[in-house]
Amino acid sequence: MKRSSCFEIVSAFFLAHFIFATTQAADDKPALFSDSKNDAPQVSFVVGQRTVAEGGAWNPEQSPLLRPFGVAFTQTQQTSSQQTTTQQPLPENTMLIVELEGGRVFSWANGQLSGRISGDGSRSYQGDGHHFKQATYNGMHNCAIDSAGMLYISDTWNHCVRRVNLRSGLITTIAGNGTAGYSGDGGPATSATFDYVMCVSLDPAEQNLIITDLNNHRIRSLNLESGIVQTIAGNGQQGVPADGEPAVQSPLKDPRAAVADAAGNLYILERGGHALRVVSVDGKIRTVAGTGTAGFKDGPALSAQLNSPKHLCLSGAGLIMIADDENQAIRAYDPESQTLTTILGRGFGDPQIQLSHPHGVCWHNDALFVVDSSNNRILKLSN
Repeated sequence: MKRSSCFEIVSAFFLAHFIFATTQAADDKPALFSDSKNDAPQVSFVVGQRTVAEGGAWNPEQSPLLRPFGVAFTQTQQTSSQQTTTQQPLPENTMLIVELEGGRVFSWANGQLSGRISGDGSRSYQGDGHHFKQATYNGMHNCAIDSAGMLYISDTWNHCVRRVNLRSGLITTIAGNGTAGYSGDGGPATSATFDYVMCVSLDPAEQNLIITDLNNHRIRSLNLESGIVQTIAGNGQQGVPADGEPAVQSPLKDPRAAVADAAGNLYILERGGHALRVVSVDGKIRTVAGTGTAGFKDGPALSAQLNSPKHLCLSGAGLIMIADDENQAIRAYDPESQTLTTILGRGFGDPQIQLSHPHGVCWHNDALFVVDSSNNRILKLSN
């Protein structure tokens, strides 16, 4: 993984206001964001609006989306001098949305949601070797897009990872043979077995795809050049890892998502463990946030509490943004101050917003996108 000496100054300035504009009252009830325009994050709606309970008219049952879980953005125009297809490339900054229950893929660009571009709503496995508009899936949890225009989809209950070339539209399976199990480390990922491919993410250098292999209690890494897969955290046993032990020799409680930062640290979010853990560059694992007991509390991260966190992403300033499912909140872990802060939900951020099972977060162009799954909508937080 490549190292980076610094992050964008603009992103750091934004997050300094965005995160630390909140404080928590002595009785542990969340205080609201400041009313100052300089401090308050701006909440806007990509898909959906405010619900009736929030003072609006949004009815989640009438949404064009059905339990969306993951989003990712195209980074560049998908064009090539060697491109022979007549397929129109997706515009830069197009959001792709995957649904868990709906089984479909949508795109959003220029303020508009497209019709379905892939998936027919069935729980099945079809389409490899063809255009992805013909593909079907079984429980997509999230997705990632690299700068070359490759879309990676965690096809959870098909126990595999699918890749779509957004230039040609061609879909293939790049990890998993469709059978639930654990095998294949050190060999081709297409011959390996996985058990619930929960989430995928790209390392900063886009050399490796990080795969959360839920039921195997492992985090695995697919080298995108060689096609070889290996385990980088977890020994297959279910349990709480001991601080300072080698990650590959340690149990994991309930890994749901993982992301690598520019320094080579790997952050692992554990839903059933109610915790955030990190594997440092020396391969040792430790807990950095959460007590292991479900609850809601901000402050010093090791005494703070999470409740069934589901997904995470890395902000431009190096903060770990967490979709805290059962707390109906978005939290932020700061590795420097080692604190956990709530930025949306439970009265934080916009006091009217009432999240319902937020299951996805994505950082793009100095803004945080939140997939509010049970409200069938997507929100954007910016400043």
